[in-house]
Amino acid sequence: MAPSRKTEPETSKKGRTSSKLFVPACYSFGFLLVCLIAFLLQIVYFSPISPVLDEVPQPAVLSATQLQDFIKVGEGSVNHPEDASMDKNGVIYTATRDGWIKRLQDGTWGLHKVSEDGVENFLSYVNGSKLRFANDVVEASDGSLYFTVSSSKYLPHEYCLDILEGKPHGQLLKYDPSSNITTLVADGFYFANGVALSRDEDYVVVCESWKCRKYWLKGERKGKLETFAENLPGAPDNINLAPDGTFWIAIIKLDARRMKVLNSSKLIKHVLAAYPKLFSRFITLGGGAHLINVAEDGTIIRNLVDPTGQLMSFVTSGLQVDDHLYMISLTSNFIGKVQLS
Repeated sequence: MAPSRKTEPETSKKGRTSSKLFVPACYSFGFLLVCLIAFLLQIVYFSPISPVLDEVPQPAVLSATQLQDFIKVGEGSVNHPEDASMDKNGVIYTATRDGWIKRLQDGTWGLHKVSEDGVENFLSYVNGSKLRFANDVVEASDGSLYFTVSSSKYLPHEYCLDILEGKPHGQLLKYDPSSNITTLVADGFYFANGVALSRDEDYVVVCESWKCRKYWLKGERKGKLETFAENLPGAPDNINLAPDGTFWIAIIKLDARRMKVLNSSKLIKHVLAAYPKLFSRFITLGGGAHLINVAEDGTIIRNLVDPTGQLMSFVTSGLQVDDHLYMISLTSNFIGKVQLS
């Protein structure tokens, strides 16, 4: 009888020990699960965005010309420029990150400081609404200005929220200097970016997140918004008219697989909206240089690349002057000059 009495308590002791270990483990797992659910609900409930899912087009595979020799113009004199323009006298201007507007004339750089005392702010409100996120502008032959508003909802430092939300908050507006009136030309753009007028000024092209569309200003199709270029090899940034009537568009390289993942789940968008630093790591911008030359009918006729970024990286604009292409980059302290022929 003694051995049986000794064995029974040991078995019971093992059982009691096992149950004591099992209960806290279940409790910890349940507690963590509740915390995770509460965390996700808080992110979704207090999210600054109401996202939609969109299908990201597959980038086109094009034959490319490798960018090789080029000249560094104004090296050390420009601080991360984004775009450039040329006046009727052939003088090239660019705006830089540190608040200066600089010009290139006869091979040397002159500059003008942009400040509250030195620049007239001629437009802050449109139809009673504050102009929140103006992006690019082009001047017509009559002096009118066509300009894009990337987002009517978010501010420039909140650009990631507009992209994550995936709704068309972008606009195209026109400022008439003779009447000092600004009118809405068209809306419904997905993060409107670069803008350019056609050679005959019968339509205006707007670059968006994944597409380029044109709005007809004249002719039978006046007032219609149509696709300009399809199956782009990346995200179009700034656009400039070339002397022959074609367009140069800077292409931003994006990871198509990551963009597909981003647009597969609203929860992922909410999490990235709550933690913008994660967004900048998840959606890596830049990479090598990439510019395309697009004909008036939207056909891609030239494809210039520097895939490794050894010459230039993160090119955001291309401006053709005669037989040279000026390349502007947000990560450079110079402007690249390439001979096209």
